[in-house]
Amino acid sequence: MSVKEATQAAPAPVRPAPVRPRPAGRNRSWDEVPRWQIYLPLSVYLLFTLIPFYWILLFSLRPPGSTSLVPWPMTFEHFEKVWTERGFGTYFQNSLLVGAVTLVMTTLVALAGGYALARFNFKVKRVFMLALLCSQFVPGALLLVPLFEIFAELRMINSLGSVILAETVFQLPLSIILISNFIKNVPYSLEEAAWVDGCNRLTAFRIVVLPLLRPGLIAVGSFAFVHSWNHFLFALMFLNNQEKQTIPVGLNTLMGADSVDLGALAAGGIVAAVPVVVVFAFIQKWLITGFSAGAVKG
Repeated sequence: MSVKEATQAAPAPVRPAPVRPRPAGRNRSWDEVPRWQIYLPLSVYLLFTLIPFYWILLFSLRPPGSTSLVPWPMTFEHFEKVWTERGFGTYFQNSLLVGAVTLVMTTLVALAGGYALARFNFKVKRVFMLALLCSQFVPGALLLVPLFEIFAELRMINSLGSVILAETVFQLPLSIILISNFIKNVPYSLEEAAWVDGCNRLTAFRIVVLPLLRPGLIAVGSFAFVHSWNHFLFALMFLNNQEKQTIPVGLNTLMGADSVDLGALAAGGIVAAVPVVVVFAFIQKWLITGFSAGAVKG
């Protein structure tokens, strides 16, 4: 058989059939979750979260004695009552003062302590870190009696300074740990470069490191402010004068032994919640960045 005859007798090669592309809607990997499985649980969670807020808003805006599920006609009588008659204007100022001073003191002390833990090595460093972590397991109620005795000796009872000092002390352990971990994420070579240029340690920290710590400082400061704004126990124990009370204690005074003014209580709750909501609305971007960066070691 010749080569020509052998070539003609050989079967023709079989070409594979062209593969048609799948529609975009069906091209899904096995580990991809459909969107409805994400949106449905989130919607249910959002519903259960927003219903209590709507209920509080309903009681605060509808007229006394009304049972309507819609706040109409709308009235601000309850807000006027709690702000003027119940003294919530004074409570608001006291809480704002306590929160602002606690924020500043906690941030400054945590900044200094966090820098020391991040940049210096000393013998009791591990023991100090362990003490900071263990202090988070001690509830504040156990220390009320010793703190009351100390503030009584210092003549700080019935003073906002006692609440500010107690709040600052209880916020420092977690704040120092967060700031310390955040400073570790800043390269040490940046400070060394500033030293070469003639800066001392303080100037290098202020020019180089401090601007990079903005998310961490915002996270620590907001956490200290919100905790001191909402804390009830210290203000109740250390403040006896009604003119020195804060908003959480003022809310407690709206609940009587025999009856509760739901409208006034709801209006007071709205007054207490609005500053915190506004703060978190403006700083949520830096807050998430700060906590995520300060929670891990870089």
